[in-house]
Amino acid sequence: MLRLISPALAAAAGTFYLRERRRRRCLERFGAAALETLLGAIDANDAETGAHVRRVADYSLILARAADLDVRLLFTVERVALFHDVGKIHGALTDLLNEPKRLTLAERTAIKTHPQRGADVLDPLRSFYPDLADGVLSHHERWDGGGYPRELRGSKIPIAARIVAIADTFDAVTHRRSYSHARSLRDASRVIAEGRGSQFDPDLADLFLSPPVMESIGESMRSAHAPRRNSAKRRHRGGTTSVPDLSFRWRIARLSRLRQGR
Repeated sequence: MLRLISPALAAAAGTFYLRERRRRRCLERFGAAALETLLGAIDANDAETGAHVRRVADYSLILARAADLDVRLLFTVERVALFHDVGKIHGALTDLLNEPKRLTLAERTAIKTHPQRGADVLDPLRSFYPDLADGVLSHHERWDGGGYPRELRGSKIPIAARIVAIADTFDAVTHRRSYSHARSLRDASRVIAEGRGSQFDPDLADLFLSPPVMESIGESMRSAHAPRRNSAKRRHRGGTTSVPDLSFRWRIARLSRLRQGR
């Protein structure tokens, strides 16, 4: 025989549910605000790196959508891409990255510490974003096991890191750095193809180089070079989406430019 729940008990349960829901939303907003702050810190430390991580996030999301990843993984890919270089927020590393001359072995070794530094920075947010620190730690691993820092091999590398590795390399080739000149999209495609099965996941590399994905990548590249007039005003109008996955201002500004044909 079913026992009826008293109105008082039902009301108490409803109040508890609403209180817990508000608490979770506040915590989720806190986590998202922490990431927004870190993204701003990357910009403040080095505007070139800030622009780089945004382009890598665009390319990574294009590839992730083409791979038909679920929504949860799409957000993980986005976050790993945006924060893969957060470990470079370090005075000595920033100076090395902006050094026009060829780096010494010791300097290259120092640069290789940035995945671990980044993972350490993000680890306190693990309860909000459990896959973020591991993805950032793994973005310089190689499919053949020759990467760093853990020499992971094949599918043991988180898929978000495998995607970001391709997008990161593509952007490094196609955009000028203090230590290298920008090369063509064709050159970058050749680099990705040459790394297929050694540096990169072969299936993801093939997908990245497929005509539909490359067409979307080209559109994203053109958008990245478009004038950014009144971007701050558009960001203010755009606002943010509701938790738990707040849209970053960088993405809202980009969508505004695309809608307005800029």
